[in-house]
Amino acid sequence: MVVDHGLQAGSADVTAAMVDTLRRLGLEAGSVRVNVVAGQDGLEAAARDARYAALADGDADLVLVGHTMDDQAETVLLGLARGSGTRSLAGMPSCWQVGRVVFMRPLLGLRRAVTRQACADWGLTPWDDPMNDDDHYARVRARRLLPVVEQALGPGVVEALARTAALARVDADYLDASAAARLVEEGDDGAGGRPLPVDKVARSPEALQGRIVRAWLARQKITELSFERTQAVLALVTEWHGQASVDLPGGRRVIRKDGALHLA
Repeated sequence: MVVDHGLQAGSADVTAAMVDTLRRLGLEAGSVRVNVVAGQDGLEAAARDARYAALADGDADLVLVGHTMDDQAETVLLGLARGSGTRSLAGMPSCWQVGRVVFMRPLLGLRRAVTRQACADWGLTPWDDPMNDDDHYARVRARRLLPVVEQALGPGVVEALARTAALARVDADYLDASAAARLVEEGDDGAGGRPLPVDKVARSPEALQGRIVRAWLARQKITELSFERTQAVLALVTEWHGQASVDLPGGRRVIRKDGALHLA
């Protein structure tokens, strides 16, 4: 399945050429046009969400995504720049699932140059998306920065950043699982809008407190909280001075009442 995002002039022609190439290789191929509307997370995120949604709605049970080690290094570098914590440093997962469809990134252990050379050896012409040269996007700037960093610090920076992602993912997965386990103790999992007892968060290790708060909110469909917003909610537990509620995306807010956090 080739996804046409419709973001550039001539995208339909590019899509048709890709479908033709795949069919000449003996593969079944089709295309789908998606409607991309930039949201608060930007055009790149909207295009990614639309692409994965279209692939998840297709006939395949397994989708292989072509991200390489260079893409992983760029993701970690962006996470470092944002100060987003362990989960962000964990980079892109090698495998995840959307409904019945399993997505995998089998090329995360290969450099981008290797994949381009493979295309050349097989007589294939890869498509270079013009958006990959647009400095408006942070990932493009990170991509151009990596060679400069390697020149300054020596070779192996990309491999080191990818290794950081692998190590950080193990830690992040363990901490998130521990936070989820704390959340479901005594049935206080936040499901159905149940409040979160303050003492449950306060008794937890500091490394888990923010994760418990985020997991509680995620069960009520509130995700992608900034660090500052998460800390403000956590302050209702750890630095309670009778402060007012904390506003959240979507017009909702968290208040502290009767020894618990409530979502209003």
